[in-house]
Amino acid sequence: MRRLLLAAAALAFAAPAFAACPDDAAVQGLARSLLANQPAQPLTGMTGLPDGQCAQDRLVAILSREWGRPVGYKVGLTNAAAQQRFGVSHPVTGIIYEATVRNRSGAEVPARFGSVPTVEADLIVRVSSEAINDARDHMAVLRAIDQVIPFIEMPDLVLAQGMDGPNLLAINVGARLGVVGEPIPVEASEDFARRLAAMTVVLENGERELARAPGTALLGHPLNVLPWLAQDLASRGKRLRVGDLISLGGFSPALPTEAGRTYTVRYEGLMAQPVSVAVRTR
Repeated sequence: MRRLLLAAAALAFAAPAFAACPDDAAVQGLARSLLANQPAQPLTGMTGLPDGQCAQDRLVAILSREWGRPVGYKVGLTNAAAQQRFGVSHPVTGIIYEATVRNRSGAEVPARFGSVPTVEADLIVRVSSEAINDARDHMAVLRAIDQVIPFIEMPDLVLAQGMDGPNLLAINVGARLGVVGEPIPVEASEDFARRLAAMTVVLENGERELARAPGTALLGHPLNVLPWLAQDLASRGKRLRVGDLISLGGFSPALPTEAGRTYTVRYEGLMAQPVSVAVRTR
């Protein structure tokens, strides 16, 4: 707790100023709720997404002391229906921690791992060249990444109610835990790009299928997420770096976790045989 208080105090000097950016006490309270696995109330007084981004920067500075350093980014709201639900017209960006990618396929985690624990089908790519920052077509993107990694994200949506665009940004788009599968080497070919779009991603819980979606569910093509992210970061004076891991977005809704389940995400059509990643809950 002492580390939490010291981090919050330091943020007063490190964070940019916005007219309606939540104050340090509000962000510190949100961090305490997350660390105690207790739902929180939404942050109030924010007038737009920049205030949510300001709150996120402050929150990540606190939580990275507990969950490990930032190792990349996640992109949320990658389809029009989700954007409409949160009242925004584009995706949003969060930070992923070492803890987000620490668990390997087959790991067991508590079903109640967070304040509002959920599970969703996702996919990670790893940046291999800073040329990704200028890549705007699929082949240029493929030449700047070297791995596609099956990924079950386990977001913590933390807020008991009142989730809107600024609050989604403020809670760091829910980034917390996840489970990674065996990396797939990227092929810089039109065929590999075609397979990413044509694949079917299926989420199951050991008893039944929970969701399925085509690769095109993410901004029309999974590779379209990378140029959007690079431009979003550039607008804030940031760049993607070699080694960054990018969570591309949800192929399924974020569903509540249940104890005693084995959640599996299967990617059909990406490789010659389906590939998958799994996590058990207790």
